[in-house]
Amino acid sequence: MKAVIGVVLVAVLALGVGTPLFGNLLMLLMDRDNFIPAESSLLSFEPYQVSQGSSNYWLYGEDDRYYYHFTHEPAHPYRYIAKDNHCPAFDRDDVRSWCNALQGTLPK
Repeated sequence: MKAVIGVVLVAVLALGVGTPLFGNLLMLLMDRDNFIPAESSLLSFEPYQVSQGSSNYWLYGEDDRYYYHFTHEPAHPYRYIAKDNHCPAFDRDDVRSWCNALQGTLPK
């Protein structure tokens, strides 16, 4: 039984250290406006630019496939673009440089 508990603890610690899971859970608990894009997951989504105001919602984020931008628009709350895009002068920190970005929607 102790061996099983030890294995479970090591697995939980590995998830916490090796993925953004705990940070994402904390982000979701702290601010109800936060969400994880449907194309990503709790285990892979990493916000890299966060609002500096009174709320702590993400402005830009990424996972292994896409970059994301929070738009504040109810119908399409975020935009996303493939990391291997071919936009001229692409800047991951400037959504205006994202050619052919897709509109994201939240599940109902």
